[in-house]
Amino acid sequence: MTEEERKHVVDTDDEHLRRLTHEHMKVFAKFTSENCAICQALAPPFAKFVDDPGNESILFVRLDSDQNPVAKKLMQQKVAPFFVSYCQGRMLECDNLTTEAEVRAQLDRLRAFMPHTE
Repeated sequence: MTEEERKHVVDTDDEHLRRLTHEHMKVFAKFTSENCAICQALAPPFAKFVDDPGNESILFVRLDSDQNPVAKKLMQQKVAPFFVSYCQGRMLECDNLTTEAEVRAQLDRLRAFMPHTE
């Protein structure tokens, strides 16, 4: 697979996140901050999850929490990145996570979630 063919984490903002969650069946978002040590530690595993088998149908996005008042407040309270799972434009799960295992568990639940088809 060439570098151009590889999926990447998409950097976006709140406005575009809404559009992306409706354009893609499943979206896994990470709200992060430059001054967050846990955010920095979880950056490599988050990027690695993009290439994990079974995650091909999930769009991975990253947002700067300083641009999102709700995520910024939550990160200040827990000093950890804020992860959100979306399916069919609706939020399924959101939480501050501090370990790679916690992130993987939330991602596994998103991957296993069966969307509604009408």
